[in-house]
Amino acid sequence: MASILKNVVIIGGGGNIGKMVLDALVSSGQFNISAIQRKESSAVFPSVVKTIKSDFSDASLEEAFKGQDAVVSTVGATGFTEQQKFVDAALRAGVKRFIPSELSASSEDEAVIELLPLFGVKKNLIDYLKSKESDGLSWTGIATSGLLDWGLTTGFLQYDLQKHTAVIWDSGDKRFTTINEKALGQSVVSVLQHPAETSNKYLYVASVETSQNELLRALEKETGTKWSVTRVKTDEVVSEAQKQLAAGDFNGAFSLVRAMVVGNIPGLRANYVKDTDLANDLLGLKLETVEETVKRALS
Repeated sequence: MASILKNVVIIGGGGNIGKMVLDALVSSGQFNISAIQRKESSAVFPSVVKTIKSDFSDASLEEAFKGQDAVVSTVGATGFTEQQKFVDAALRAGVKRFIPSELSASSEDEAVIELLPLFGVKKNLIDYLKSKESDGLSWTGIATSGLLDWGLTTGFLQYDLQKHTAVIWDSGDKRFTTINEKALGQSVVSVLQHPAETSNKYLYVASVETSQNELLRALEKETGTKWSVTRVKTDEVVSEAQKQLAAGDFNGAFSLVRAMVVGNIPGLRANYVKDTDLANDLLGLKLETVEETVKRALS
């Protein structure tokens, strides 16, 4: 078995997803970790992480990538278009593996791209990475769908844990999969631990298979109270979100990301347990029950 990709540099480590990945890398105790940040950034990383200040020029990135086995990109939407530059710098620096900023709904799903064309940029990067395989740079894409525990505690999934209110889309019975924070981070760690088995592959992972109504029942049971429910229709939410986005309001994008998980979208592969070849076994990830996640979110 190939040895682990030990020297790892992360881009976007100060963001929500980046912190989850960075925490997992640090907790594993197996990696030499560096984090690249812009010179003006004030993000603070754990003491075991080497901070590299960069102006993100080609030369600066290439220098930062020298001696690294893997580059992990966790940049947000504003950084998607910069990732090809990261790939080129990684190639010049002799990096072995590039993990792009997927870690969300699958950019391999045409229904996702049709819903939010921004994800087409991510798909284009996967195609670009495929074209560079013969140059010696391998890659791994990881589709996680939406975050469940984070989505509950932040209210992103529209369940208010304090007010005991919920927004349910359509019937609420559509089944989908989600990921939890630690599993998302561990998925990246596991890829780095199993370079041969994960080389040049697009992987699907999950923590929980559920539905909105099942989540609601678990929340009501755990809180011991009946929740107030507002019902919405996918087509109406999507239409309004697209108008918001066209007007420059990025809140529309957040609604569309929610739609990728819970929306009744024709052709959308939102249940990775049923719709994909799940990579949980390969990466050592286990499915949890809804109740386990809900209890943790409410604690």
